[in-house]
Amino acid sequence: MSTQTDDCRAPTDTAQNGQYDLAVIGAGSAGFSAAITAAEQGAQVALIGYGTIGGTCVNVGCVPSKALIRAAEAVHHANSAARFSGIEASGQVKDWNALRAQKDALVSSLRQAKYIDLLPAYNGVAYMEGKARLATGGIVVDGNHINAGKVIIATGSHEFVPAIPGIEGTPYLTSTSAFEMESLPNSMIVIGGGYIGCELAQMFSRLGVKVTIVFRSRLLPEGEPEISRALAGYFGEEGITVQHVGGYDSIRADDDGIVLSVTIDGTAKTLEARQVLLSAGRQANTTGLGLEDAGVALLSNGGIKVDDRMRTTKAGVYAAGDVTGRDQFVYMAAYGAKIAASNAMNGDGRSYDSLAMPAVVFTDPQVASVGLTEADARAQGVDAKTSVLSLDNVPRALAARDTRGLIKLVADSASNKLIGAHILAPEGADSIQTAAIAIKQGMTYTDLGETIFPYLTTVEGLKLAAQTFDMDVSKLSCCAG
Repeated sequence: MSTQTDDCRAPTDTAQNGQYDLAVIGAGSAGFSAAITAAEQGAQVALIGYGTIGGTCVNVGCVPSKALIRAAEAVHHANSAARFSGIEASGQVKDWNALRAQKDALVSSLRQAKYIDLLPAYNGVAYMEGKARLATGGIVVDGNHINAGKVIIATGSHEFVPAIPGIEGTPYLTSTSAFEMESLPNSMIVIGGGYIGCELAQMFSRLGVKVTIVFRSRLLPEGEPEISRALAGYFGEEGITVQHVGGYDSIRADDDGIVLSVTIDGTAKTLEARQVLLSAGRQANTTGLGLEDAGVALLSNGGIKVDDRMRTTKAGVYAAGDVTGRDQFVYMAAYGAKIAASNAMNGDGRSYDSLAMPAVVFTDPQVASVGLTEADARAQGVDAKTSVLSLDNVPRALAARDTRGLIKLVADSASNKLIGAHILAPEGADSIQTAAIAIKQGMTYTDLGETIFPYLTTVEGLKLAAQTFDMDVSKLSCCAG
């Protein structure tokens, strides 16, 4: 547990007669969102933190990873500048620890500005630190009972450690500890092909580490297979070894680093590297909360079961964010927590809606998605039709001399409504919100294709992909249609 600092407000008691309207367990993005939402409605809130204030995103997740990913992109872009005639450039990491220090300074400044400095602005929020668990009439924090009418659990998640024989005695990196290495290793095995594994495998490769990424399904297994295949190819072009395995047989350390025994096409093989990074997903932080005794049910993935009002199976107890085991994005944590707090204070009138939830993987090209995949749509009984547009049909990509990527749209054949959009493009993250709005507003792909888009932008690819349902866009002149 982190200790109270001079920068953070000391614990206070703002409750009337020691009774809080709401207790929030967890002081990350979801916890702060819930506490602020309730306080703005006049509630007296007990906000309980354990560990470093601010939670995963600002401290060890989104902020540090994206800062280092952008730095690695700078190295790569310098080394790929020769795609433009007459330009010669090169980049390399000269001081990894200076880069780490810059990352740490950014983390510290955002933690101060977005969490610690916010506390004094909300007189209705009493912040305290300690281990909390559910109890009759409220919660218990380090043995002290706190009376609260309602409770929201927002304790986040931690790195999942896969059950590979030998893992207990093998030193390994996680997405947290990897950012704290004092020096870059010469080689690394990344276990897991999800979004964290993909982001970090490419980042470390671009920083000069020889990377092998291994997985049992495919890269980004929940996404579109066309995007998975293309991304695997781009990784290979950058020198990353992309390896599908049938299973992880064992892992051990030796004098040279790590030895991972795997099965590839039915044959036992060994992979060796100086370090191994586990990125096999994240698991909800539910231990020690007294959930079983309180009657709070869990999902099969370990997350707290909630309904669309963010209610758990225990009356008066809500949950939001990564601890629910779904939609593990910081903005969805804040969104769900706001709904939980509003419902806890006002009678469960708001519902959680992830229909138009955008998701981004910060690889290069970036992967951005919203709505249903083709497979998801068909599994739900939707007669889906799709269009797939390669980026060599997008003028922005041609001008940038970087046509890596594609755009895939999914529509309901019965109504022509857009129900899914999936982008693989160097600037794909900045385009997905247009598709999210289109889906939320019930637009058809014809509506999208007839919308005016600015020329020589990546987002114009959405218009072209929409037109691809009914025509060959390669036959259009610039800006036509």
